[in-house]
Amino acid sequence: MQNELKEAPMRAVVAAVQLPSVSDVELNASITELRELAKTLGYQVVGTFIQKRARFDSTAYLGVGKRQEMRRFVEGEAGEVGKDESALEDETEDELDADAAPASVRKVAKGGAARAKEAAQSAADPETRRVDIVLVDHEISPSQARNLEIEVGCEVMDRTMVILEIFHRHASSRAARAQVEIARLGYMSPRLREAAKLAGPKGRQRSGTGGRGAGETHSALDRQKIRNRIAELQLEIIAMDKERQTQRARRQEGQADQAGQKIARVALVGYTNAGKSTLMRALTGSEVLVANKLFATLDTTVRALYPEAVPRVLVSDTVGFIKNLPHDLVASFKSTLEEAAESSLLLHVIDASDPGFERQLAVTDEVLSEIGAQDVPRIRVFNKIDVVGDEAAQAERAAVLREKYPKCIVMSARREVDVANLHAAIRAFFQKDLVEAELFLPWSAQQLRGKIFASCEVLEERADDAGAIFRVRGESVVVNALREQLGSAKTAG
Repeated sequence: MQNELKEAPMRAVVAAVQLPSVSDVELNASITELRELAKTLGYQVVGTFIQKRARFDSTAYLGVGKRQEMRRFVEGEAGEVGKDESALEDETEDELDADAAPASVRKVAKGGAARAKEAAQSAADPETRRVDIVLVDHEISPSQARNLEIEVGCEVMDRTMVILEIFHRHASSRAARAQVEIARLGYMSPRLREAAKLAGPKGRQRSGTGGRGAGETHSALDRQKIRNRIAELQLEIIAMDKERQTQRARRQEGQADQAGQKIARVALVGYTNAGKSTLMRALTGSEVLVANKLFATLDTTVRALYPEAVPRVLVSDTVGFIKNLPHDLVASFKSTLEEAAESSLLLHVIDASDPGFERQLAVTDEVLSEIGAQDVPRIRVFNKIDVVGDEAAQAERAAVLREKYPKCIVMSARREVDVANLHAAIRAFFQKDLVEAELFLPWSAQQLRGKIFASCEVLEERADDAGAIFRVRGESVVVNALREQLGSAKTAG
């Protein structure tokens, strides 16, 4: 029985404040996204609490009444959880905003809050409570998180911490782990100060003769350790960046040595869970992780476009973006996202089946600007059209998207014909500056035949008594170099 309890998933409730500037559609999209984030962490969402307010409560994010209601729910005093979790949503009218109320009313409100806090100083019994953790759909201050945690009786994680925890669990490469650790440490540092306030004078250590002299708190020492660790990690990342740049330069030089041509680079970017990894596998024929979870991919994967084209195209799959992605995390992952900023072409992958795709478009554009990739040419790829509905619904949705975004591609990464069309669009982008020419290869220099096929696209081949004639398409510098080499071979022959 105990083993079964240990293996049971963490039970979570989602809590959100709807401000006047946020529409119902935006709120529902954000809450749905947070529930998906919880699913990625393996949590079971058993309820949702929504409160309409003019502003966040400065003490504990939610108003006093909503906090008391959540406490009762956590302790199992509210009604049973229904099969339809949406039935638990409780959209109350605006509670009295304590910060904007008259002084006499604020005094009464604060008194009620104090009594509620005093009555809920201990955590709910973990054996009987129905909720293990509260997930807040905003980033809240350390004091707000701590006060909310005290009053509802269980752990509280805000949206930023949820995202950081997912990144922490999924990071696999040394660079990604270091980047995530920097973001987590930066997030935790101010929360140590809040913990020190709660600890009070007991958290202070004395130093000097006889215990006299300037003391330093445990939290101050911990913050210093955090600063030292962040500095150490930043040096590691700088070293890894240099190593990655060197490897990239060698890879490009090696390719140039083999075929005398540049490497074309494409980066898949877009909102998390838009289907980038599935598309990556379809375009490259490689086995990459594909999972119906947010942030399934955190480390950049690079593969060659297959079937190979001229010029040779490398495709990279990057970490997905999300609304309110912590800025520290964006900064930490700049080296990982370099593949996007340094690419020749971006494939902006969008979930065509998501009614909130325009919000996702805006988020991706914002993050691309932050990493300096806003001017990189891009193709909008509306993926997952196959899950919109029947064929008629798919056709209607595709027509609407093409009318609004004339140069977009509407497709499904699971349809071979759609993948082939995208493959052709990628080739066309990189071949628009190529030249066509005829090359003559004498029979005495047939050892150079492989080089022609490796560095150019052979459009036609014919032969006469003297040798083979190839009509090719390629970069002008490559074609000219081949012509000179073939001319030298003919003279030598």
